[in-house]
Amino acid sequence: MLVLGYFFTWKSLKSLTPLGGRLIRTLTGHSKSVNAVVVTPNGQQVISASDDNTLKVWNLETAEVIATFIRESPILCCVVAPDRTTIVAGEASGRVHFLRLENMIEG
Repeated sequence: MLVLGYFFTWKSLKSLTPLGGRLIRTLTGHSKSVNAVVVTPNGQQVISASDDNTLKVWNLETAEVIATFIRESPILCCVVAPDRTTIVAGEASGRVHFLRLENMIEG
């Protein structure tokens, strides 16, 4: 499945294909607003950063949370680094986190 665009609403993430197209999946699990979303290079996971102080890694096919990273302040941004396995996340406090999720993001 190729996902071409995302939009987020309070507490949930919805995926579309193409932009303005039919709803494919809603990922529910954050307790506050979602600030950023990134799809992994293999297209199998989605990473979301939220005002609820969490970064979540989701299985795009099953809509299940694979991992949750909890911090002291809202997580404002996230990206997958060029090595394709490191997630870089920026916290409202100014801290930057480098997370390596082995055996989860491949391809």
